[in-house]
Amino acid sequence: MPASLPPLPVLTGELVELRPLAADHRNALLEAAADGELWNMTLTVVPGEQNVDNYLSTALQGHTDGRVMAFLIVDRACGRPIGTTRFWKIDRANRKLEIGHTWLSLSFQRSGANTEAKFLLLRHAFEQMACVRVQFTTDVLNERSRAAILRIGAKQEGIVRHERIMPDGRKRDSVRFSIIDDEWPEVRAGLLAKLGR
Repeated sequence: MPASLPPLPVLTGELVELRPLAADHRNALLEAAADGELWNMTLTVVPGEQNVDNYLSTALQGHTDGRVMAFLIVDRACGRPIGTTRFWKIDRANRKLEIGHTWLSLSFQRSGANTEAKFLLLRHAFEQMACVRVQFTTDVLNERSRAAILRIGAKQEGIVRHERIMPDGRKRDSVRFSIIDDEWPEVRAGLLAKLGR
């Protein structure tokens, strides 16, 4: 890891804690993904036994290169790992990044865990990293994800055609969203209201 990169922070909320993803989280990821057999999803990539090692090494190499900050999402009430998320496409010169690679165990979806995880990430990006732009990208076919991103206060910017090739060979069109620094105070207030705080 380059000397200029600070260690990853632990981001703690009331419902979840985001801990730096580490090589020894292999089994934690597999157990979290087993709740709902999420590796069978076709609209996003969730690690299963066949690809978890590559999934982890890609995230960790990205951190070493200064482009990724990956986190394990842990439910604070039971201490159980329930998913993962990350900052990626980090561009420090232009103070922008993307939040993505987010997934949660089936039993924690729609529980408030995702909303709080996004709040913790956005707060860190805008208030600690001084970002001027945070973006999100999702599959054009993923209606739930698109609705969730809009609910947190992001603005849809457009559709990027054939943005990536999925593991099944499908050429995916992606929807791009963003929040900019001028919008953060209003988004922050909205997220806190959603979280009942």
